[in-house]
Amino acid sequence: MENKYSKDYTTQELMVAAAAREINDGEVVFVGIGLPVLATLLAQRTHAPNLVMIYEAGVVGAKPARLALSIGDPTLFSGALMALDFHDVFAMFLQRGLCDVSFMSGAQIDKYGNINATVIGDYNKPKVRLPGSGGAYDLGTSKKMLIIARHEKRRFVEKVDFITTVGYLSGRDSRQKAGIKGGGPSAVITNLGILRFEKESKEMYLETYHPGVTVQQVKDNTSWNLKISPRIFETKPPTQEEVMLLRNELDPNGIFLK
Repeated sequence: MENKYSKDYTTQELMVAAAAREINDGEVVFVGIGLPVLATLLAQRTHAPNLVMIYEAGVVGAKPARLALSIGDPTLFSGALMALDFHDVFAMFLQRGLCDVSFMSGAQIDKYGNINATVIGDYNKPKVRLPGSGGAYDLGTSKKMLIIARHEKRRFVEKVDFITTVGYLSGRDSRQKAGIKGGGPSAVITNLGILRFEKESKEMYLETYHPGVTVQQVKDNTSWNLKISPRIFETKPPTQEEVMLLRNELDPNGIFLK
């Protein structure tokens, strides 16, 4: 049988394919522009045709005729189920717990999946002032949060300087005790590997490393002593079909896949 996995792919294509595999058919996905929208569209074109996309600007059930360039791109309204506003999307869907999947990133991500997009350094005298929350807190209350980020030591810190989006706080049942809705982060997909969270401690661990990457490389780019799964394996590459869809149909002009 011919190998279905592609030998010709980029790291970004691998990340998109890995993220797409985290989405199940029928799930409601809060979509962000960039790699998240490509992952969602790829899932819809392959194994999850019945997923429902929600965009921050208020479009529910979007079926874009082309790749959207922003959350307010007119193409998103083509064939959509509903066109609402920001308040309705966050109040009626996110805050009521009706979103299954959300995508997140940030300047800092810690060992318990907390995300900082607010400040680097002390809040009152920050070294860097970042864009801030926007809807980032609400996105963290979805049933399954997927984090996509570049894996580097300054980003993967043991403890974030400020919690913009709640992960598992200080681990174990601290999220539940704080009354935070949602299931918490499920997977962290980086340019080096895929990380998940232990069932009891909720601490992040490395599940897979990408082809051409070593476990030591991942550890060297993490600022704490990262745990490694005893059953660690190499990330599956994107399939030939996934690469074809990304290059020829979903992002043929390389807008997000540089």
